[in-house]
Amino acid sequence: MADLRVNFCGVELKNPITTASGTFGFGHEYGEFFDLSQLGGIGVKGLTPTERLGNPAPRIAETPQGILNCVGLQNPGVDHYLEYDLPKLKNMGATVVSNVAGHCDDDYAQVVAKLADSDADMLEINVSCPNVTHGGMSVGTDPMALSRLMERLRPMTDKPMIVKLTPNVTDITAIAKAAVESGADALSMINTLVGMRINIKTGEPIIANRTGGVSGPAVFPVGLACVWRVRTALPDVPIIGIGGIDSGEKALEYLYAGANAVE
Repeated sequence: MADLRVNFCGVELKNPITTASGTFGFGHEYGEFFDLSQLGGIGVKGLTPTERLGNPAPRIAETPQGILNCVGLQNPGVDHYLEYDLPKLKNMGATVVSNVAGHCDDDYAQVVAKLADSDADMLEINVSCPNVTHGGMSVGTDPMALSRLMERLRPMTDKPMIVKLTPNVTDITAIAKAAVESGADALSMINTLVGMRINIKTGEPIIANRTGGVSGPAVFPVGLACVWRVRTALPDVPIIGIGGIDSGEKALEYLYAGANAVE
């Protein structure tokens, strides 16, 4: 077989295929059907300091060539993850990317402090979620706010830090440069695009949050272009490509665009 190993920020991945945060939960259910250790890595659901129930339902709607979601960072909290979920994944032989989320800088710092000496292989700092009312995506659209956050988080751990970028900006390369200059080891992109669906029988938005994140095949060319732009601007920074990947051929397009791995 071909050697598909990838050295990503000093962590050896068996291959360049990892799961995107939020799409795979914490992997346990999938582990009943597939050997999770065969994946390059597993990106877990976004983690916050305490349990979050997420946004009210309905929070999923179909869109052409994709879905619209406003789950809202539902997760059991970082303490539960460290006690139950991470050990299970490591026992399965998985390489784990722990996704860090929050509503403010203090939230991110609390989660990183608890993950700093854990068995997680890498941390993905999610500054790009469109389904939170403050913090989250707002940090990922402001280079100064992002720099301030990363300068606080970077000294807290030696683990590789990946910053997950939003496409909902005018110039993604400016955000990428701010992340790297402030301590990010790598970048992942893209998170979802902001979108909406309306029930034409009522005239009201379908999902309770009104807007949500668009993912699926429809966002593939947007993600690809973002990776290409950032790779052109930052030729030496490790990049994970995300968005609309549903085949080996599309994964390969991301690699050609400049990604080192994909989710």
